[in-house]
Amino acid sequence: MLSISGLDVAYGQSQVLWGVDLDVKAGELVCLMGRNGVGKTTLLKTTMGLLPARGGRVGFDGADITTWSPDRRARAGIGYVPQGREIFPHLSVEENLKMALLGCGRSGSLDEPLALFPALKPLLARKGGVLSGGEQQMLAIGRALLTKPKLLMLDEPTEGIQPSIILEIEAALRRIKAELKLAVLLVEQYLDFAERLADKYVIMAKGAVVASGATRDLRPEMVRQHLAV
Repeated sequence: MLSISGLDVAYGQSQVLWGVDLDVKAGELVCLMGRNGVGKTTLLKTTMGLLPARGGRVGFDGADITTWSPDRRARAGIGYVPQGREIFPHLSVEENLKMALLGCGRSGSLDEPLALFPALKPLLARKGGVLSGGEQQMLAIGRALLTKPKLLMLDEPTEGIQPSIILEIEAALRRIKAELKLAVLLVEQYLDFAERLADKYVIMAKGAVVASGATRDLRPEMVRQHLAV
C-alpha cells in the first residue's frame, strides 16, 4: 500500500532523511520507532506531502505520489493524525468530524468514529479545545477515519495521555486493523504498546533506517542500542 524508497528530505541546507526505505502492506500495522529528533515525524509529513522530497520515491497504492499535493494524497486515501492532534479548538466535536466529510466526501455519517469511540457521543456539542488530551486524540483519529483512508498514519497517539485512554486507543487500532483492513503506520515511543499491536517494526537513527523486521523478533539488545535514553 505504501512503498518509500531512497527518500531524502532536507530543511533548507540541512538534510534530515537519508535514503529511507519503508513498506506497509494492506492490513499491516508497522511501528516506526527511534529516539526524538531522528526524523520520524519528517518521514510522515513527507509521506503526506507537507514536506517536499529532495530525492527518492513515495509510492501509494501502485501510484508514484512523490510530487502530489497533500489534498490529492488525502483524496487518494492517506489519513494522517499528526503529533499534537491539531483539531479545531473553537469548533465542536461534531463540527470537527463534519470537516472531514466536507474535505473528502467519501462518508455520509458520523457513525463509524462514534462506534469506535463511544466516549465521544456525549461530547458532540463540546468545543474541541476544552477536551482532555485523550478525548482530542480519539477525535483526531475519528476525523481521519471519516476520510475513508486506505493508509492511516499516526504520530505518537499515546503521548501525554492517561493509561485508560491509551487502552481505548489500542482497542480501536486493533479493530481498525482487523475489521477495516487498513494499512497503519504508527510512530510510537512506548515499546510495550508497539509490541502488542505491530506486525513489523522499523527503527530510525540519525535520519536513516538502522533496523527492521517482524515485531516478534525485536531483541532487547536492539532496544538498548537504538531506543534506550
